[in-house]
Amino acid sequence: MSISHLLPILDNISPYKQYGKVTQVVGLMIESQGPQASVGDLCSITLGHGQKRRILAEVVGFREQNVLLMPYDRVEDISPGSLVESMNHALQVKVGTSMIGSVVDGLGRPIDESFFTEGLQKVPTDNTPPNPLKRPRIQEPLSLGVKAVDSLFSVGKGQRLGIFAGSGVGKSTLMAMIAKNSEADLNVIALIGERGREVRDFIERDLGEAGLSNTIVVVATSDQPALMRIKGAMTATAISEYFRDQGLNVTLMMDSVTRVAMAQREVGLAIGEPPTTKGYTPSVFALLPRLLERSGMSEQGSITAFYTVLVDGDDMNEPIADSVRGILDGHLVLDRRLANKGHFPAINVLTSISRVMNDLVSDDHRATADYMRHMLSVYSESEDLINIGAYKKGTNKEVDVAIAKYPEIMSFLKQGLHDSHDFKETAASMIQQFGIGGK
Repeated sequence: MSISHLLPILDNISPYKQYGKVTQVVGLMIESQGPQASVGDLCSITLGHGQKRRILAEVVGFREQNVLLMPYDRVEDISPGSLVESMNHALQVKVGTSMIGSVVDGLGRPIDESFFTEGLQKVPTDNTPPNPLKRPRIQEPLSLGVKAVDSLFSVGKGQRLGIFAGSGVGKSTLMAMIAKNSEADLNVIALIGERGREVRDFIERDLGEAGLSNTIVVVATSDQPALMRIKGAMTATAISEYFRDQGLNVTLMMDSVTRVAMAQREVGLAIGEPPTTKGYTPSVFALLPRLLERSGMSEQGSITAFYTVLVDGDDMNEPIADSVRGILDGHLVLDRRLANKGHFPAINVLTSISRVMNDLVSDDHRATADYMRHMLSVYSESEDLINIGAYKKGTNKEVDVAIAKYPEIMSFLKQGLHDSHDFKETAASMIQQFGIGGK
């Protein structure tokens, strides 16, 4: 049997193990003397005096001749002189089809008592985005089963959309609707920085058994170290990339990018980066495009991605929202006023946009969507006068039409959590109701 194909691998294997020892711990940061390692390399630290256990940590920088490490776990038992061993490679996770229907942590390990070992392949979590010249154009629509999105903000396979909202406006509900109703081959959902209680609520109440059967959920809760939350986002993206390379159309949903940015800010401040815009460090604005650009089209398949962004005080111009909006191919803004009225999904039509919709839909579909947006805009401009009774019918013909059409349009866009609508049926229905024949 020939072993010539193994020779290059053997050439790269070091016969020695690299060790170091912990010298100090300051806040989130572990400083060690040695081992020989590069930024991004994985290390294991031996803790405890009696029953020894190991935790994983990552090299995030250097200070003089010492190595700076961030742990993936809590470090209560660490002590001066604790042994640090370099693993000589960056974090890798095991991925395979047997993971589908399971819930894993930020390192790809099952946390729902599932056990999968068959057909798993190790993949790095931090990959480079596809070559921009090798990305096929987005030309095929993806049915999400959500009328408001399919009709006015049609999404294509490989598109990346942001979902911008304050807390409690329906982000998780919209994500669950997309996961259950989308025609994608597979869903990957990353819950980053969520409250522990909300994880099970989302999986059992919002997603349900039917939704989970075609989904991989990656969880990194708010109590976990900052690096674990960042790796949760990286791992979910790496899992999506693996299945995209198998030729599948994957839907990736990440809730939320804001908490990933906050975790990176914690890491940046701990290693001595200067705080810049609203306390965010420069590495935050370097991480976001590197993470978000990894999704999208490739020559093998597609990752259609939805990234939720928490906007404090519904401020759409805060730094993370502004940065993410400039990277993605469109955004859906959820409006608290609509949510308070019981209108779900609470998408504000006039402040949302899909940048590739015109390449995906027919002329009739596009014209009808423009007409519906125009009617909502006309109504919005005169809404205060209408509500206080100061507007007199007949004063403006266009406003009269908008007043008549407004309840119909809002009723069309409203949808229950368990309702599903096909893209073609939604397009035909809106053209019939609001197109040339419906005017």
